[in-house]
Amino acid sequence: MDYQLIALAMLLMAFIEQSLASCVVDSFTVKQDFDPVRYAGKWYALQKKDPEGLFLQDNISAEYTVGDDGAMVASSRGRVTLFGFWVVCADMAAQYSVPDPVTPGKMFMNYQGLASYLSSGGDNYWVIDTDYDNYAITYACRTLKEDGSCEDGYAIVFSRNPRGFSPATQRVVRQKQEEICMAGQFQPVLQSGTSSDLSHSIQQISETVAIGYLNLIVSADSLMPRNSRSSSNLNCKIRT
Repeated sequence: MDYQLIALAMLLMAFIEQSLASCVVDSFTVKQDFDPVRYAGKWYALQKKDPEGLFLQDNISAEYTVGDDGAMVASSRGRVTLFGFWVVCADMAAQYSVPDPVTPGKMFMNYQGLASYLSSGGDNYWVIDTDYDNYAITYACRTLKEDGSCEDGYAIVFSRNPRGFSPATQRVVRQKQEEICMAGQFQPVLQSGTSSDLSHSIQQISETVAIGYLNLIVSADSLMPRNSRSSSNLNCKIRT
């Protein structure tokens, strides 16, 4: 009886160790022989797992181009809510480098917000998998735990078609989400092409002014570029 309990405990420990090992970020595989030229073009985010802090919320799209020197750059757009009420269309730019030519699917991304109120910085940009024609899964881990698993990271599931995937592609995507230990952590990304929350945000601003937070609103308004104060600029329409 004692032998059976010991054997069971050893099996359980082995299972736990294997599970933890499979979530070590450095063990994740990326797209083999990643080809940025085939990857270039327009992609639409259908699912995302957010990192800590501010992140694009919906109507997210990105367009990648490859220069004559082989370097990839991107322009992206999506809606984001600032200060809890200010809904804006965030335009971003990014440049990509390949630290190790042996693994071209593991890139580093430098990004800049094309407005003073948007952040700039750098993250890893790993293309976990793509078939170039239908889907792509990108991943970034910002902070590692002591055991090598990810403390804070994010991932995006992209599609060439904003309407979604076929059942076969959905199965592939789910499998890849499991492989990067993010199964069940993704949320859908709205692709409406418009900012449906605009009127609600304006109502919130008016109510805030009415109860005495005039200074906050004036400060936020003073940060807004002139061309972003028109409601027509908050539609975040998808560029096709």
